[in-house]
Amino acid sequence: MGAPPAVPGDPAVARARRRRRMRRAVPPPGASGPGSGTPPQPDQRFEFVNTVLGAGSLVGGLMFYAGVMHSSAYFGYFRIRASVLGFGFPQMIIWSLRLVTLPVLVCLALLALGPRLPELLVALRVPSRVTLRVRRAGRAVAGQYALFVVAGVGLMLLWQHIQPYGWAAPLLVATGLVLSQSGAANPARPARGLWRGGLPVVAAGLFLVWAIALVAGQLGRQDARAAAAHLVRRPAVVVLSTERLSLTGPGLTAETLPGMHYRYRYTGLRLILERDRRYYVLPVGWRPRTDPTFVIEDDDSILIQIMPGTQPREGDDEP
Repeated sequence: MGAPPAVPGDPAVARARRRRRMRRAVPPPGASGPGSGTPPQPDQRFEFVNTVLGAGSLVGGLMFYAGVMHSSAYFGYFRIRASVLGFGFPQMIIWSLRLVTLPVLVCLALLALGPRLPELLVALRVPSRVTLRVRRAGRAVAGQYALFVVAGVGLMLLWQHIQPYGWAAPLLVATGLVLSQSGAANPARPARGLWRGGLPVVAAGLFLVWAIALVAGQLGRQDARAAAAHLVRRPAVVVLSTERLSLTGPGLTAETLPGMHYRYRYTGLRLILERDRRYYVLPVGWRPRTDPTFVIEDDDSILIQIMPGTQPREGDDEP
């Protein structure tokens, strides 16, 4: 005899159907899926590599720009145009490392960990009430993004009175524009579209580049002033020439050597830079407002000798 027909609403039939649906929903052993430990798909790997390359290109571009601004300010203090020196990309990257100071590293760490701070606290098993307070504080800060923009614009209006901290003005504006795109600042209506999404991000990038230029230029001038203040510690340059040279300046000494091939000897010079057989030198008493920078090209009529500068005594502080 066949099985009796199923009665609609029978609890046994309903339970059987639920069991069949559960068996179909459970993936077989070894099936791929989220969290199954399967290797990432090619599209995922491509997206990861693309993200890394994009971020690396952005960081490299910013470092190159910072190196250009730092070297321009540094050599400009000595009235040397950095553009004629022919520095390449690696040298500019090295110059940009001058900006890698402890405050900058702390700011970068906070910028990287800020959006993920609640998850980090959960991973560290911080009490939930602390994590909740951190989330609320982050939302409160992001919700006040307009105050950051207004504060930055206000500092720009007081530009002459906030030096040498002028870089704070564009940095505040950039911070406010970035916060305006966060979910905490737009809980009900996320930022979408070119006007509400793309333009603020582009503007924030421009203000960030401006802030980097200001910081790099300021550090370049500071380094140049420090080098000029301790000029005697830089490598000494002795110039021997077959012809008399128009080298004059405070601390510079010219001597005549009768019977020698190189008849004229000039001492009291310090080396700023050697590039492409050109020596950029200053007299030891160089004054930035009035004294020239000498450019000596090495050829058959000139002999350049590089010697140690005045070394600090043991126990003296280095500049």
